[in-house]
Amino acid sequence: MSFLSPIDSRVTQSQQAAKFPIVALLTKAPQRRQSRHSSLNLCLQSLFNASLSSAALLTASLFCSSANASAQALDNELPPKSESEVMTLKPVVYQIFTRLYGNKNPTNKPWGTIADNGVGKFNDIDDVALNSIKDLGVTHVWYTGVPHHALIGDYSEIGVSADDPDVVKGRAGSPYAVKDYYNVNPDLAVNPANRLAEFEALIARTHQHGLKVIIDIVPNHVARHYQSVSKPQSVRDFGEDDDTSLEYSKNNNFYYVVDNSVKGTKGQAHAFEVPSLPAGLKPLGGEAHPLSDGKFDEFPAKWTGNGSRLARPDANDWYETVKINYGVRPDGTYDFPRLPAKFATFTEAQHYAFWQQHLAEIPSSWIKFNQIAQYWLAKGVDGFRYDMAEMVPVEFWSYLNSQIKHTNPDAFILAEVYNPKLYRDYIQLGKMDYLYDKVDLYDTLKAVMAGKTSTANIAADQAKVHDIESHMLHFLENHDEQRIGNASFLASLQTNKPTNSSLETQAVNPNYALPAMVVSATIGTSPTLVFFGQEVGEAAIDNPGFGHASRTSIFDYVGVPAHQRWMNNGRFDGGQSTALETSLRAYYQKLLNLSTGQTAPALLGQYYSLDAANRSKKNATQSHIIESNSAQSMSTQKSTANETGYDDSTFAFARFEVISPTSKQTQKLIVVSNFSQTESKALQLKLPKELIRQWQLKDGVYPLKDLLEDHQTSQLQLEQGEGKIALTLAPLSSAILSLTVMADERKSESASKQLNEQAAK
Repeated sequence: MSFLSPIDSRVTQSQQAAKFPIVALLTKAPQRRQSRHSSLNLCLQSLFNASLSSAALLTASLFCSSANASAQALDNELPPKSESEVMTLKPVVYQIFTRLYGNKNPTNKPWGTIADNGVGKFNDIDDVALNSIKDLGVTHVWYTGVPHHALIGDYSEIGVSADDPDVVKGRAGSPYAVKDYYNVNPDLAVNPANRLAEFEALIARTHQHGLKVIIDIVPNHVARHYQSVSKPQSVRDFGEDDDTSLEYSKNNNFYYVVDNSVKGTKGQAHAFEVPSLPAGLKPLGGEAHPLSDGKFDEFPAKWTGNGSRLARPDANDWYETVKINYGVRPDGTYDFPRLPAKFATFTEAQHYAFWQQHLAEIPSSWIKFNQIAQYWLAKGVDGFRYDMAEMVPVEFWSYLNSQIKHTNPDAFILAEVYNPKLYRDYIQLGKMDYLYDKVDLYDTLKAVMAGKTSTANIAADQAKVHDIESHMLHFLENHDEQRIGNASFLASLQTNKPTNSSLETQAVNPNYALPAMVVSATIGTSPTLVFFGQEVGEAAIDNPGFGHASRTSIFDYVGVPAHQRWMNNGRFDGGQSTALETSLRAYYQKLLNLSTGQTAPALLGQYYSLDAANRSKKNATQSHIIESNSAQSMSTQKSTANETGYDDSTFAFARFEVISPTSKQTQKLIVVSNFSQTESKALQLKLPKELIRQWQLKDGVYPLKDLLEDHQTSQLQLEQGEGKIALTLAPLSSAILSLTVMADERKSESASKQLNEQAAK
């Protein structure tokens, strides 16, 4: 969401506000394809006419945070997928903060202007840059901060009104305070007057490299001063037709701070007042500006984006934005048709048909956001990421997403939802493709890396979403989260303090997160998200102004040093990168390319946890003792390994293709990771009889090939239907062990005997 100011961005998120994953492309069963552009033009026409308004270092850097703690064993095996759910390629989403990606200026002056610190342009993301992105295994590029948002800059020559610093966060502005949905941020264009054409050229360029384009839609709120200068002729601005004498009206786009003592009657209206900000967050860092006078003309005041009904919002409110009205009354009741529960099993086409029958009852804001989505689809955008989707009713998502899928059945739809109780509603009723797996998997992986919990909880998290796992996007970084390479990333968990400013300006070796990245990218069929700079260990240790160290600022004009070193003045060859950065990127490149399933098809198949089978009761008991002693330091926490060598800092699971009578060969993968920073693990990994039966393997010895780190000595030994793998993993090392089985090996005793003889030689 990224409306957190440096005040509340330093505070540990509550469960209620918990947030934030790598994305994969789910190819559905063949669907009818219409002539997209002609149908889009017809759709748009009807919408807009509607009356509704070094070598050693390289090696060491790949294998260098101790993670010990508690455990509860829980296996889970996902149900078989129907033919329509089988993927041909699992997406990897690469999030680019567009304003920063191409910026070559390394100055990073706090509160710096464009002249001081520079800014990236659409044209900086050229063929060389896109080749670099494609090499990572990326399938989708999420261009963050594209729609025109409020910012401090003079673009009056092209007819753009000035924005008041009193209601803009930072100098560059928040990308989630959109000012004009029908154009793009003029900062991003070489020729601001031609900015839309420059973005259209980037869309085409991205497509030429076989990559899909995602942009943001922010449905819950818009900029305090929303004013589109580029909208199609028949489109009305948000709020343009509102009855501002009422706090609420169904077809008002905003809520107003009006005291309506009797429903439907006029009442006392209140003017907006600028919040009182601490000295460190004064507009433009306290710099003088003609519009920065502590006032902003808004009468009546509108509800603030996070739902505050105060005419003078708090400094921690999203005061630069105003909340959109979707037909939810101030008392929380709904003023639109409810979606029957049975629609959870219905197709997008059936959802589309339902809303076609209720068009007259749809609130104005619904229509406006559909117009926006259709506008960008017509320009070649392939999908959307929705900010804070759970703050908008699920019925709206059923309406909007079914409209989008009607236009483009392959559109990629990702939403920010943090309440696990809502996951199924927003997927099944709201027709979302993907949600962030933040509250469970991300939070657990972070706690494992910090030594605050056991790897057993990873299996437990995967079990929680076994029925919707393909919809849960995995990530370790995005624009809302602290950078892995920043010392404060884990420190807040280890010290039970929300922040330590001295740590926030320190960098650490980011390789401690490699096991978590392996697990995140390979445990499921869901997409993987990578935030640009993550793959080279960006640490975000600068304090740029309104933004705060530990996160790459989305509010300021800044450079991203580790990424700039890889960018090497536009060569994108790592010419200025350190050995650590180069080796880290090579690891990410290998892992992410594997994760798509293109060369490892088992990663598109079934999941089977090996955690419980390799974890003793004694170990699990000890884990709880460790977890309960939260003050115990990572260096003194010790996991108790059982006879397999498996403990609270190791994790293993299997991925495999489903065997069918026509299969000539099938791939099986065993993924195993050592999260410990200091201890090697000598493992005797067990594969249960149940799994071996599913794999239809005979007793014998089967060679294994490590696809990730090239461990050379692994083999699978089957005896009396149970499997064992002997493997030693260095600190922070992982293996993706591949077993490819021919049909004859499954069915024939003689083939098994021959394989044993070959292995013995």
